[in-house]
Amino acid sequence: MSATSTAAGTPLDTIFKQKKTLRSKVRKELKSMDPALRSKEDDAIQSIVLEAPWFKSCKRLCAYISCPALREVDTSKVLSEILKNTSQDDHSQVKKKLYVPRVEDKNSFMRMLNISRIDDLIANSMDILEPAPCDAEGNEREDVMFANEPVDLFLLPGLAFDKSGRRLGRGGGYYDTLLTKYQELAKDRKWKKPLLVALSYSVQILEDNVIPVTPNDVPIDALISSSGILPITPAANEICS
Repeated sequence: MSATSTAAGTPLDTIFKQKKTLRSKVRKELKSMDPALRSKEDDAIQSIVLEAPWFKSCKRLCAYISCPALREVDTSKVLSEILKNTSQDDHSQVKKKLYVPRVEDKNSFMRMLNISRIDDLIANSMDILEPAPCDAEGNEREDVMFANEPVDLFLLPGLAFDKSGRRLGRGGGYYDTLLTKYQELAKDRKWKKPLLVALSYSVQILEDNVIPVTPNDVPIDALISSSGILPITPAANEICS
């Protein structure tokens, strides 16, 4: 297979053009979404995540910090719930270790660093909250790629999704690059693959096969919208049944 075409024979530059067109279409849809509806869907989606048995039982996870300017599904309630130091009496939720993204450069390089408080986040040049590389004591934050134990779950953003697990990102390739590296690491260490769960507004869910894919695109295991959880892969079916 040449570097310029995919398995289906479509030239990569054609796929990139198709993705670009689709991105602007979905961005317009998101922009025209009623703020009251968006807020309602934000609450519903976060409640579904917080109530899910697989979320309650997960011990280590990577999650994105939602950015209002990008119109991403809100994760603030989920994050504050994770970071709340649950008292010893609360057995409904396992204490969790959380890793959140820090973009390092324009070449799709992003790290997932451990934080233990919301105060660990600072706004970057694009006004997106990120963890500083070191904590208040000057210690380097743990990078998920160097952790001794596997993460169970990734909560992922995206611009569009379909019910077969295709995900359209924003074009930077940050998540696909990181997920590919992490899946290779998990394989090398004989760890169970983490569950990849995307959060989506109703307007972001497209017809199957509309989203063009390249060999570097990482599919998701499950999709959560305000209507509920849609398990896609056998791994997701297993935990959602």
